[in-house]
Amino acid sequence: MQPLGVALIGHAFMGRVHSQAWHTVGRAFRLPRPVERTVLAGTDSMRTQEAADRLGWGRATSSWQEAVAADDVHIVDICTPGDSHAEIAVAALAAGKHVLCEKPLATTVEGAETMARAARRARSRGIVAMTGFTYRRVPALALARRLVEDGRLGDIRHFRARYLQDWLLDPGTPHSWRLDRTRAGAGALGDIGSHIVDLGQYLLGDRLDGVSAQLTTFVDQRPLAGGTGRGEVTVDDAAIFTGRFGSGALATFEATRFATGRKNAIQLEISGTRGALAFDLEALNELHFYDATERQATAGFRRILVTEPEHPYLTGWWPPGHGLGYEHAFTHQVYDLLTAIDTGTDPSPGFETGLDVQRVIAAVEASAARAGTYVRIDREVNR
Repeated sequence: MQPLGVALIGHAFMGRVHSQAWHTVGRAFRLPRPVERTVLAGTDSMRTQEAADRLGWGRATSSWQEAVAADDVHIVDICTPGDSHAEIAVAALAAGKHVLCEKPLATTVEGAETMARAARRARSRGIVAMTGFTYRRVPALALARRLVEDGRLGDIRHFRARYLQDWLLDPGTPHSWRLDRTRAGAGALGDIGSHIVDLGQYLLGDRLDGVSAQLTTFVDQRPLAGGTGRGEVTVDDAAIFTGRFGSGALATFEATRFATGRKNAIQLEISGTRGALAFDLEALNELHFYDATERQATAGFRRILVTEPEHPYLTGWWPPGHGLGYEHAFTHQVYDLLTAIDTGTDPSPGFETGLDVQRVIAAVEASAARAGTYVRIDREVNR
């Protein structure tokens, strides 16, 4: 059977993680079709060739257009800064390539709408597109979704989410593209806040109706790389907002790069009428479940070690008790994409989901600009 050729666009941090997933997926899961790491695209020819050699890609190019047009490429995986997502994804879909695109989908709602329209047109030709909200594929969170769907928590009353990092705590940390609104779209809100917005809507099977928000930038200038002056920080350093889901459940969100001592902490809690769930990415093989139907004398949160074969994705890995790590969710992501391609089904989350999260981000920014006024999520689809 002809292998599916993959073009990876970008080879920095996220590109390296995606590269590991493409390397691993066929070793963990039985694939419907073999996969080849065909071409790696970057902006600098020497650095891209070095990365291709180190990461195991067949060839390298400094032109993403060349990678997208290649006859032996069937899937395009986009791991570039957000300002290039729309151009690359639209071109790839028009060329008949399946697309996986890192979050947030774009830097603006308009860009995300353009991508979603392109994905709808491509779907009519059997081409699929997926947004990279990878934390859905952490087995403990996939199990949490299953428990909510099964009604184990009853009616949901509260969703609480915090995504905490501290890599910008030092004001001497150099400026980067992530701090430039034209390239990133938003700061902590878009980069990490988008993850917890998606997780809230995914885990509850519901959508946010509106938000009330505060954004701040603690350090408004940072040294440029190479000591050539200082650059303006044009995005938020931290975002805090509340929200209400369509069901009436209340939500709180916090996304910050100034949480001293926290490197990459996602902390979630869901409270319902029949039970509750709690999760912390720093213990990502564990899910804590409270069954409110038990007698109060013995009720309490209990720890579920999510390593059993019947738990989501675990059939591809190790015996019970042997935990997984950060990179495994990315392997699960590409496995789900390959399965969708083989079965002709829509991958989840698709570009429509990415667009929906982009609309939530826009509403958060609009609320913050109006001193925290409650802003409804505008879901009028521009087709």
